[in-house]
Amino acid sequence: MNEVVGRDDLLLVTLDTLRHDVAAQLAAEGRIPHLAAHLPGGTWERRHAPGNFTYASHQAMFAGFLPTPAPPGPHPRLFAARFAGSETTAGPTWVFDTPDLVSGLAGAGYRTVCVGGVGFFNRQGALGSVLPGLFQESHWEPEFGVASPNSFEAQVACAERVVAGLPAERRLFLFLNVSAMHQPNWFHLEGATADAGDSWESHAAALEYVDRHIGRLFDAMRSRRRCFAVVCSDHGTTYGDDGYTGHRLAHEAVWTVPYAQFFLEPRTAAAQAQAQAQAEVSAR
Repeated sequence: MNEVVGRDDLLLVTLDTLRHDVAAQLAAEGRIPHLAAHLPGGTWERRHAPGNFTYASHQAMFAGFLPTPAPPGPHPRLFAARFAGSETTAGPTWVFDTPDLVSGLAGAGYRTVCVGGVGFFNRQGALGSVLPGLFQESHWEPEFGVASPNSFEAQVACAERVVAGLPAERRLFLFLNVSAMHQPNWFHLEGATADAGDSWESHAAALEYVDRHIGRLFDAMRSRRRCFAVVCSDHGTTYGDDGYTGHRLAHEAVWTVPYAQFFLEPRTAAAQAQAQAQAEVSAR
């Protein structure tokens, strides 16, 4: 990461509440082709979440504690605050001297931008202002939230505007919290009703919806230069598993999350124009 930071743009996408088993099954069945095309080996890495609900997990990730690989460690981290005795800070780790990764990247010359999703990013109260307040620029509107059936499309459009408005020489750290998988998600499943509520299947349908539009986000982030991307869940959730529903609890479905990191290589101008045209057709 000492070579990446300062050279490439950076993208962190948290697929809020996405379960590992849902993500893994959809990838194996070919139901999320746009995401799977970027997954190393076509599969998600199985990791442990740093928290069991959105606020706790993101506070940890913004301190450099991304989801931990599931096999026994120690596992060197990509980013870490300078901290005496840290056993997960190694030579390749990018070390920052600020309290959080966001301000550390700002100090390294990055424009830091948050495109919020769930309520912890909506700035509608003191608590909802903490996480977006770490960034130089933050965006949230009701259409980005959990109750919007078109939330991810609206978030991607916002991200595209951010990228288009940034000077070419300025490096970008873009964070996007995807709200679509979070409850309520029943409206993403064809034939489902509000009375029936959310389910494993509607959660999966929400991920398929995200996959249909995430190519636009990737294309925007690779349009200026190479981009290093991390796409992961912050925690999972339960749908009646062992009697549990929801998250903020200690259950395998909550603690186990999908994770991927990869580079988005820049496209030529012609390829970028073709991709944009295809995205516009798909959007119709």
